[in-house]
This record gives sequence, structure tokens and C-alpha cells, in this order.
Amino acid sequence: MNISAHTGRTAPGSFAPVERTAASVAAQTGLSDPDNLAADPAVVAAEIKRSLPLYSDLSHIHSIDPCYYSAYDVKRGLRNADGTGVVVGVTNISNVHGYVVSEGDKIPDEGRLSYRGYSINDLVDHVVEEGRFGFEETAYLLMAGELPTAEQLTSFRTLLDAARNLPDGFTANYIMKPPTRDIMNAMARSVLQLYAFDPHAEDRTLEHEVDAAIMLLSRLPRIMVLSYHVMRDKFFGDSMFIHHYIPGQTTAETILSMLRPDRSFTSEEAHLLDLMLMLHAEHGGGNNSTFTCRCLTSADTDPYSAYAGAIGSLKGARHGGANNRTLNMTDDIKEHVADITDEGQVADYLRKIVRKEAYDRTGLIYGMGHAVYTKSDPRAKLCHKYAERVVAGTEFEADFRLLEIIERLAPVLLAEAGKSKDICANVDLYSGCVYTALGIPRDLLTPIFACARMAGWSAHRFEEIVSSKRIMRPAYKKTGHARDYVPMEQRQSGN
Repeated sequence: MNISAHTGRTAPGSFAPVERTAASVAAQTGLSDPDNLAADPAVVAAEIKRSLPLYSDLSHIHSIDPCYYSAYDVKRGLRNADGTGVVVGVTNISNVHGYVVSEGDKIPDEGRLSYRGYSINDLVDHVVEEGRFGFEETAYLLMAGELPTAEQLTSFRTLLDAARNLPDGFTANYIMKPPTRDIMNAMARSVLQLYAFDPHAEDRTLEHEVDAAIMLLSRLPRIMVLSYHVMRDKFFGDSMFIHHYIPGQTTAETILSMLRPDRSFTSEEAHLLDLMLMLHAEHGGGNNSTFTCRCLTSADTDPYSAYAGAIGSLKGARHGGANNRTLNMTDDIKEHVADITDEGQVADYLRKIVRKEAYDRTGLIYGMGHAVYTKSDPRAKLCHKYAERVVAGTEFEADFRLLEIIERLAPVLLAEAGKSKDICANVDLYSGCVYTALGIPRDLLTPIFACARMAGWSAHRFEEIVSSKRIMRPAYKKTGHARDYVPMEQRQSGN
């Protein structure tokens, strides 16, 4: 019962009502004329914000002296001083190798990536040589731990096909309303909404975990393409195409078929997209989105929450957005370099980028460097190897050759500037060019990454459920000193 409603007095432990009129705001903030405030609620909010340290001093309030990180040997970003990752777990799913540690020294080495012990080079090369699609096979390998037999692969594809259809009304009610400009946001939101359509969403049995993973692996590509068409219609006035999926198509074929107005694509295009999905399917337990998935899983949350969290992590500019940054950088280079085939001219402009005099003035050459790989990124090498065949003789070849020049020059120019000598091209250097050649819009580059990585996320969630069985709970060292409580009437602004 609300006592104050009957007595006219505020009940003990409750807050007195505060009148938020224009006059009261002006009186409390001392900033503006009440008549002007009353004209526009947005003005009221702006005046309040200017008066609150919560807004004006936020950076200062939350800053921590860097000396504390050294004093307490804090591993910022869960990285050791030499850049290697802090070991927080073990996994049988994949291995990302880029260096060796000998007597405490980090020694650069050729990059290697393996899924369940199989080299990514072998997995990709064999699929290409045999003219098969490999993403579904790769997903099964990651999730089940072994390469599938022909019969097992057929059964797995049948399950994916059966799960691809979205619930009745889902597109109209949850993808189209409300529309969003960001496809990763739409995908994360849709994954969370699918929880409501699962009567067993809180079932933690392994059977349900596999069912949920297969369902999302199947549906995410559809959700991605539908969200893209809705976004283009609502915000840019494009015609909206909503194609039904075609049963029996692979993930790569489904994406191209649903994305293109006329649904047409070549076998070469579908196989190249399939290859890209294989390369992005998994990359160890320490990458931010996979670690996010494992961290949420350790709390015993449902699969939808864990996978939506992983999508949110991958959406971050420091994680999944590098391919777009590489494309934007190459656009800038083409705009400012007269002849992009002239290595001298390209080198001159790259020096300006490294010196923070050009492009976004961060000093970074996007598409170069990696947290683990030092001498080479096997994904970048495979991407270059197979993409070169597709772009040769096309309008995209010039951009591809520019990326090759950047790959050759960047290590030298960064070394000149006193930056890391152990730097190589990463997969993002060439992936953006490949997707452009395939007609994939830039808004879908990171979402396609998410569709592929769903395979790796699910495998790591399975492993976390079965093997870890303990909530992740790292420690933070408290700084600062204890303070005595200050009564309301004694508090002053700025204290």
C-alpha cells in the first residue's frame, strides 16, 4: 500500500515527488530563462546535462592513473607485457599459432591455424580441389569434433535446411519493426527474440544446446539479409526484396540467392563465399567474441543470451569491423595517390598515415598486424591465393594489386617509424576486396563474419558447458581511499 497516497505524506523509505517544471529546472541549475526552457523539452534536458558532473566530468571521474596497472601487475586487456594473451582456459577446438616462446623470449614464427587438429590449409585446399562446398562440413567438424562421413554431412545439412524457416510473422513483427541502421544490432536483437519462440529456451540439456546452435547457424544468414533489405528500404528508399529461401542450398548459396534481386549467382561466386565462411568460422577461444560467449556461458545463461552477447562483441570496432576500415583506408589512398600502381607514391602516402598526418590520423595501417600472427596469417594467404583467380582481369584487380603493395610496404614503413617489425597482413586486408568483388555490400561484411563464427561460438559454448563448470570471476584491484558520508545539506557542486 502506498501510505503517502492516503496521508499526503511521503512514506518512510520512499522518495518525495519532484516537480520537473521549466521554472524548477531553471531555479535548480541557475542556467537559463524558464520561458526558453518551456519551449522545448530537449532544451530542458540539455540544460540539466550541462549542470551535471555525470556528463561534464565523466572522463575525469572514471580515469585511473596508469601507474596502478604497473604497480599491481595488471594484465590490461588480458595481455602480458610482451603482447601474448593471459592463459585463462584450455580448448580442443582450434589452435592459433604465430610465435614460439623460448627462455622467456617471444620469437616470431609462420602462422598456423587448425580446426580440431586439421590445418585450415588442408581443409580449404581439399574442398576447392574436389569442387565441394566446405562451410557446413567445417561447422560439423567444429561442433562434433570429427570430420563427417558423407552420410553424416547429408544428415547435418538436412537439419540445417529444416531449421532455416523463421517463425510465422517474425520478419514482419521483429525484423521490419522497428528497423535499424545496423545489421549486427538487428541480428543480436533477433537472436534474443527467438528465445520467446522456443518453449524449451531454458533447457540446458546437450540435445537442446545442439538444436539451438543448428537453428541459429541456419537462420542467421536469413536474418542478416532480410535485415539488410529492410534497412535499405526504410532509410535509403531502395526497393525491398524478400525472397524465400530455396531448400537444399548451402549457406553461401542462400546468402547470395536472398541478397540479389534476380537471385542469380555463379558457381565460382558461391564457392568463393563458402571459402570465406570457412576462414571466419573459428579462431581460438581467446578472441573477444568467443571469450564473451564462454564468459556468459560460464554464468549458466541460456544459449540465446550467450550468442547475442558474442554478436555484440563482434560488432565492436576493435574486433569485427577491421575489414570495413581497410576498405575505407584504400578508398582514401586512391583519392590522394595519383597512381596507385606506383610503389613510391603509395609509400609516400602510407608514411603520412603512419605519422598520423593522413586518413584517420591513428597511425594504423588497417589490414596489417595481428595479436597472435607475426610472420604470416594463414587466412590472409588463403584469401589472397583464391581471390587472385577471381579478380584477375576484372575491375577489382587494381584494388587487389594496391593491397599487395600495402602488404609489401607496411612492415618496412612501420619499422622506419619505430613500430613493430613483426607485422604481417591479416585476413582483413584482402577479405573486404573479396566481398566487394562478390557484390556484398559493406554493411554486411561483419554480419557475414558473425554468420560464419556462429559455428565456432557454439563449439566453445559446448566445451564450456561440458568441461569448465565454473563461473568466470576475475579480480579488480580497488584504488582510492575511504570517505565519510556527507549529508545532503552539506554537499557542494564540484566536491
